[in-house]
Amino acid sequence: MKLLLDTHLLLWVAGEPERLSADARALIGNAENELFFSAASLWEIAIKSGLGRDDFQADARLLRRGLLDNGYNELPIVSEHAVAIDSLPLIHKDPFDRILVAQAMDEGITLLTSDALVAQYPGPVKSA
Repeated sequence: MKLLLDTHLLLWVAGEPERLSADARALIGNAENELFFSAASLWEIAIKSGLGRDDFQADARLLRRGLLDNGYNELPIVSEHAVAIDSLPLIHKDPFDRILVAQAMDEGITLLTSDALVAQYPGPVKSA
């Protein structure tokens, strides 16, 4: 299964793995699953870290390098993803979460999320 991890899951994988649910650990640790991270997540981390948000204290460059070194695939944001947002119901207002949902739907990748609100989107979204 192809899995796109949301931003918080990426941060937890890299720095606080004990915060991952048992389901998330099992899915992420399953060698048969192909793991992805979005450029949107690194963008979100860079912005929110720069604003001093305690829950986003990570160096986006180091996180990216670590993810790539550990076999994760990078998913760029393309215009097709951006325009797909207009078809999403307004369940969540956060633009970073909305682009992740649009990417998952457009690419046919399951979005693995720790956010119960994001998990309400139809399509390939799984709560973890």
